[in-house]
Amino acid sequence: MKAVYLALNQCSVSATHKCLIAEAWCAMRDLPTLQQALQESSSEAGVSAVVHRIPCRDMPPTLIRTTRFTASFQGIVDAYGVGRYQEVNPAPYTIITFPFLFAVMFGDVGHGLLMFLFALAMVLAEDRPAVKTAQNEIWRTFFGGRYLLLLMGLFSVYTGFIYNECFSRATVIFPSGWSVAAMANQSGWSDTFLAEHRMLALDPNVTGVFLGPYPFGIDPVWSLAVNHLSFLNSFKMKMSVILGVTHMAFGVVLGVFNHVHFGQLHRLMLETLPELVFLLGLFGYLVFLVVYKWLRVSVASAASAPSILIHFINMFLFSSSPTNRPLFPEQEVVQAALVVLALAMVPILLLGTPLFLRWQHLRRQRRHAGQQPDEDKTGLLDSPDAPVAGWGSDEEKAGSPGDQEEAEFVFSEVLMHQAIHTIEFCLGCISNTASYLRLWALSLAHAQLSEVLWAMVMRVGLRLGGELGVLAVLLLPIFAAFAVLTVAILLVMEGLSAFLHALRLHWVEFQNKFYSGTGYKLNPFTFAVEDE
Repeated sequence: MKAVYLALNQCSVSATHKCLIAEAWCAMRDLPTLQQALQESSSEAGVSAVVHRIPCRDMPPTLIRTTRFTASFQGIVDAYGVGRYQEVNPAPYTIITFPFLFAVMFGDVGHGLLMFLFALAMVLAEDRPAVKTAQNEIWRTFFGGRYLLLLMGLFSVYTGFIYNECFSRATVIFPSGWSVAAMANQSGWSDTFLAEHRMLALDPNVTGVFLGPYPFGIDPVWSLAVNHLSFLNSFKMKMSVILGVTHMAFGVVLGVFNHVHFGQLHRLMLETLPELVFLLGLFGYLVFLVVYKWLRVSVASAASAPSILIHFINMFLFSSSPTNRPLFPEQEVVQAALVVLALAMVPILLLGTPLFLRWQHLRRQRRHAGQQPDEDKTGLLDSPDAPVAGWGSDEEKAGSPGDQEEAEFVFSEVLMHQAIHTIEFCLGCISNTASYLRLWALSLAHAQLSEVLWAMVMRVGLRLGGELGVLAVLLLPIFAAFAVLTVAILLVMEGLSAFLHALRLHWVEFQNKFYSGTGYKLNPFTFAVEDE
């Protein structure tokens, strides 16, 4: 009842018509329902209620309808900022990209499965009154993001299979692609040789040693290798760069829909195209070098393979290294052309939009100056009707970029804003690409923490000798300690760390390419309790 009186107190009283006038935002889809509700209530009370659509210049609020599944993902986006009216909403894409980037840093089959089962238990019990009415703040936080945790755990299981890690242990699902027997038979390893050399090397150039790539993920034989960490370093670092450049380029492409919808077609050629050329000409080329080297360099020439890092540094210095052979013919010419093309995009990005808006503003002023006498005569002859008709047509166009520019245009402010955007984007391409290396760093940190926990707890317990009954009694507290430490350190602390880093990658590196987040949310009047 208090909510009803609060809404009535916000209405305006019309002394002339002896009625209450309420101005409120309403979604187009809900307008027939509102009219029907007013008609039914007015017929029962013996009063009349009329609904009118009033034109307005104010930017409308943003209403995004969510379900139980999408509410947590939309909350991530709204925490950055509520989108403008009819702006591209990043939430549908965040449903896939956020759990995936989290899983890249948290990839482990065992840890992901525990997180998935915990979230699944909350999902299955979400309709129980005791679960929904719990007042514990930490529990309500986890319960509100149960579907987010569900996908994060599921994606972590997937990346765990790619990394071939389950509680830091490798699993043999398919036969290994490396054969130790072929190496032993063809290398003539004797007992004396094996006694003197504790570390043995598998040479893929020997026939029969390398049988082919592992069907899915990392070959389990790498878990026994001394250079296991070096191999994963190279793999995860390059994977992070590829994912980062792809994620940022996708964000720039999403800006196209904003420009087309708001009628800012000039920004397609003066902003979006230069941004894509700058990003893909430099860092897209880096991704090309990584993929090209993976496909081009064979096992026989791996020892003399050129360094991608040296090539990328020489690209900006317009130089070459005699000891670092090119990956393909005319590589230096291609690299120089890409750098020049990327640098040529900077002045277009800086001056293109301000100069176009200035030209558009001057042309509009000249057109209005030529039509002003005729408009004055029309206004004097048709003064009773002209204000109403003109007000209505102008208001229908409210919110369009051209209307805002017509109201006020200051070239210096537009140029300053565009200069900030240009500097932020160009420098951001470098810093944001480096920022995606956190995927590599946190993935390695998670794997090493899992390895340390296994080696210092479970391995110590499994090495204990003695009778079976005594060993079982000793293993019980050891396994309990391993389980508690796994949940406290690897699931809670590492999971929170990976969550925050994935959050930063979406807010800073992805959403700022197309999403302004300068709107405000519609809070409709309702008696229904919000369902989490």
